[in-house]
Amino acid sequence: MRRRLLLSTWVIVATGIALAIPPAVLSQGSVPPAPRNLEEFDEMFTELSNWGRWGEDDQLGTINLVTAAKTREAAGLVKEGRSVSLSHNPIAESGLPDNPFSTFALQMGPGFMSDTIRFDYHGYVTSHIDALCHFSYRGSLYNGVAIGANTAQGCGKLGIEALKNGVITRGVLIDIPRLRGVPYLEPGEPVYTEDIEAWEQQAGVKVTSGDAVILYTGRWARRADVGPWRLPGPVAGFHVSVGPWLRQRDVAIVGSDAATDVTPARFDGLYEPLHHFIMAGLGAPILDALDLESLAQTAASLNRWEFMLTVAPIPVTGGTGGPVNVLATF
Repeated sequence: MRRRLLLSTWVIVATGIALAIPPAVLSQGSVPPAPRNLEEFDEMFTELSNWGRWGEDDQLGTINLVTAAKTREAAGLVKEGRSVSLSHNPIAESGLPDNPFSTFALQMGPGFMSDTIRFDYHGYVTSHIDALCHFSYRGSLYNGVAIGANTAQGCGKLGIEALKNGVITRGVLIDIPRLRGVPYLEPGEPVYTEDIEAWEQQAGVKVTSGDAVILYTGRWARRADVGPWRLPGPVAGFHVSVGPWLRQRDVAIVGSDAATDVTPARFDGLYEPLHHFIMAGLGAPILDALDLESLAQTAASLNRWEFMLTVAPIPVTGGTGGPVNVLATF
């Protein structure tokens, strides 16, 4: 049975009384907007989830919003014929303070005519996509699939193979450092709905149904400037209160140069609450640890913040995601 979606109510709650406050001031405020705890999160999850929206057996979630018309719209954005990779090469990153999880190694075979690649991609360094079976909430994956569908043999449902045909859609870069007039965000800085909408107004773009929202925090620029910082630890990213905005705009994919969620989350009860809401609630895949430096520079040089985004994951049956080379084409 379809839930009643109280979008207008939750957008008001999420933006709260801060509508007249400049984005940078709001982002430094001490009292974050709702949801701030599990009770408020439960309300948001129940009212705004996409469970049942595309049928009880749906495996695609918000990728259903990437229609043929949306892909044609994205293709129409290619004016320069210029592609930029959003992938970070992790091969030399093992053992650094900001890479506590990911490992990536290449071993050449006999005669140096073959190779074996070994990797553990979830984390903060290897650019990867999260499949819908990667995160659950209260024992359920997206669309009410029981977490028990995940076994040692892989995800029984909602694995990355669902995206075997790839995704080509309109990407929109959200450049918050440029909005705030700084080279990069500091670890732990949150990005709120007001920041996104202020950027839309400044950049002359508006996120619409089926789009991929790509958040640039300047993570790799900061790393090049001052070096890596220890993770897990503070990370710049979206505050969980952005969730209702993502649902209202019908965003298909969410990506960033870190791990999407701001850390600390300013939330009582979940470490990465927005991950739980985006994947288990909305049914949207996440692109983590992207390298957006070239994209941000190209977009600024062209004064264009929208582009064709191409995502083509390796369709490993039952995979919780996978390393991916995402392309932005202008």
